[in-house]
Amino acid sequence: MTELSAQPRTILGSKVKSLRKKGFLPAVIYGDGMKSESIATSFIDFERVYKAAGESTIVTLDVAGKKYNCLIHDVEYNAVKGQPIHADFFAVRMDKLIRTTVPLVFINESGAVKNDGGVLVKVMHEVEVEALPNNLPHELQVDLAVLSTFESKIFVHNITLPKGVEVVTDGDEIVVLVEAPRSEEALAELEAGGVGEVAEVKTEQEEKRAAKEVATTEEKE
Repeated sequence: MTELSAQPRTILGSKVKSLRKKGFLPAVIYGDGMKSESIATSFIDFERVYKAAGESTIVTLDVAGKKYNCLIHDVEYNAVKGQPIHADFFAVRMDKLIRTTVPLVFINESGAVKNDGGVLVKVMHEVEVEALPNNLPHELQVDLAVLSTFESKIFVHNITLPKGVEVVTDGDEIVVLVEAPRSEEALAELEAGGVGEVAEVKTEQEEKRAAKEVATTEEKE
């Protein structure tokens, strides 16, 4: 398990700029049954740990000799330099199920894209899961090799999960799909973030979620 050292801090508010100048990252730790505590950790060490653990892998945080099992949450960045300026550490109980998002990693290549010029459309880049802290995966792989024809799709329920991990995200939501080749104008629009397949799929999935919520509410009533 990745470890990171930190110290309690009394410097708060705008004065934390002095900590950053000295190479320290202001942070806070909180969790079930404990009071929030302001802390500071080495900026260099934090970047190393965050790169390895992300936000879905347990980190052992040593605060002045007291150790906590934590997930890194809500990292804030400097808008200009792109460097972390603050982070939250969520202390977890190792015997209690927790929910968090896990990034998706796309592996291999779609035959429909490689051989037939299809357009790969990634709709989702992370999913929400539930597991005991020790079972949380750092990432989940999505194998694009199964996308062999135009209109091929991979759904959330197609993702292989490690033992002890359950997906919370709706299994019928689309993760990635392949569609027929587009014109140059359509491709330019897609790259520019215009209205395209991604927006259409997301809208469709949002409508399905809304319908399910309405149905659930009606059943309860």
